[in-house]
Amino acid sequence: MPKMKTNSSAKKRFKLTGSGKVKRNHAFKRHILTKKSKKRKLRLRHTALVHPADEANVKRMLCIA
Repeated sequence: MPKMKTNSSAKKRFKLTGSGKVKRNHAFKRHILTKKSKKRKLRLRHTALVHPADEANVKRMLCIA
C-alpha cells in the first residue's frame, strides 16, 4: 500500500501542540486594517486552537491518526 500524502494546504496552516491539539492562525488580519481597532488586530495576532468538532478532519489532512 502506498504512503498517505499530507494535504499541502493543511500543513502550511496548522501546527500540532505538545499535547496533540491543533493550532491555527486567526483570519481577517491580511488587509483593510485601517478600520479595525488596535485591540482587535492585537487579538488576531495570537494563535487559537482548532475546534474539537473540526480537529479530526484536520488531523486526517495532516495524516495523523
